Amino acid sequence: MIKINYPEIILKGGREAALLRGHPWVFSGAVAKIRGNPSDGDIVLARDSRGQALALGFFNSRTDISFRLVSRDTAAAVDASFWNRRVLDALELRRRIIGEGTSCYRLINAEGDGFPGLIVDVYNNTLVLSVTTAGMELQKHAILDALLFHLKPERIYEQSAGRSRGLEGLSERRGFLHGPGQESAARVTENGYRFDVDFICGQKTGFFLDQRVNRERIGSLARGRTVLNCFCYTGAFSVYAAGGGAKKVVSLDISKSACAAAAEHLRLNNCNPEDHPVIEGDVFDYLRNLRECFDLIILDPPAFAKTKRDVTKASRGYKEINMQAIRHLSPGGMLATFSCSNFIEEELFGKIVLGAARDAQADLQLLARLEAGPDHPLAAGHPEGRYLKGLLLRKAA
Repeated sequence: MIKINYPEIILKGGREAALLRGHPWVFSGAVAKIRGNPSDGDIVLARDSRGQALALGFFNSRTDISFRLVSRDTAAAVDASFWNRRVLDALELRRRIIGEGTSCYRLINAEGDGFPGLIVDVYNNTLVLSVTTAGMELQKHAILDALLFHLKPERIYEQSAGRSRGLEGLSERRGFLHGPGQESAARVTENGYRFDVDFICGQKTGFFLDQRVNRERIGSLARGRTVLNCFCYTGAFSVYAAGGGAKKVVSLDISKSACAAAAEHLRLNNCNPEDHPVIEGDVFDYLRNLRECFDLIILDPPAFAKTKRDVTKASRGYKEINMQAIRHLSPGGMLATFSCSNFIEEELFGKIVLGAARDAQADLQLLARLEAGPDHPLAAGHPEGRYLKGLLLRKAA
């Protein structure tokens, strides 16, 4: 085996504890010394204050996160073969957990799969890739080669944007990396339901793949019920509810294009639009003026807190919509409520919803805690990776 002399970072005394517990990050304040003059994005070897080798990871001098774990094998060669093995391992996991009626799923979930700063979503024969770290930017072409070899997609589209990419010193990049670049939509199936995913102009990479198992659960609870789907986006929860036998599904979103897509998805899945109306409107205004009660309400809003500074204002927004939803639940009705804000921690979200119930003068039963599906694995020691938090609640009769 050829020994590779990576640049090194030396941690301050005792600051290796989080890394040893399984957390994949080292913050800049924990670094005592840097040896070998690494550039941003380079692989470095992290050592503790006694010189003990700990792990290999991406280095970046620009950000608060100076080191992102890549491998605990400190003798590893992080080369094309290394990433090929990682891609194959991620693919083998998805082959075990994704059913035959589903052609869309997350293949690579950043730190959860050992790819810090990389997301790869599969939409049938199209892959959508998002890179948010300088280290992964340097490794991208080796990973592309592995994706092409193992999945043989018709197209690969890059959707690399957002605040974290800017913090890493990277500009935004959007465009096709492989295959024909005319069509911006991909027809997919999820548990047998059909959807058209706009992976160029849609939110995230075009579809909320993380909600697949929660959509299944909602579909199983919807039979004979009236359902209100707030922030419906392109209507996936609505399709599952209608397909599960809901008496009536009302879908609500402020985006005209999202509403059009939601209506089309209901038609595509043979759901009668007369029974399942789609309404363009502001959720806050709609709930405040609503006179009707529903048996099942879904609240899946966009992230209200983009930064820590947004938490107080976001908390007020979450409380308002949950209070109004609880007020418009029928006795014995259910609420599926979510937050996808990284900065709204699970404990805080629970307190917000409990406060909303108190203001609505309602007692709630907690039926389940909801989260992303198993194609969104997390590093066990990385709680920050659990961005999607949800509660399934029942209003006491």
